[in-house]
Amino acid sequence: MMDFSRLFLTLGLLFLVIGLVWRFVGKLPGDILIKKGNVTFYFPVVTSILISIILSVVLYILGKLK
Repeated sequence: MMDFSRLFLTLGLLFLVIGLVWRFVGKLPGDILIKKGNVTFYFPVVTSILISIILSVVLYILGKLK
């Protein structure tokens, strides 16, 4: 069984890296941004797909290690 402290440390570092990349990259091409007057609508299509793929790979790897 994998040590939970090691797992949480790895996930924390992964989230830190993703957060830093997201901070500097911002909006990805393919994300929808509509501004009309005082209303702003932002729908991160490509970002959602990218996060889904990354989480799927991480969970697949964790499942194989178990």
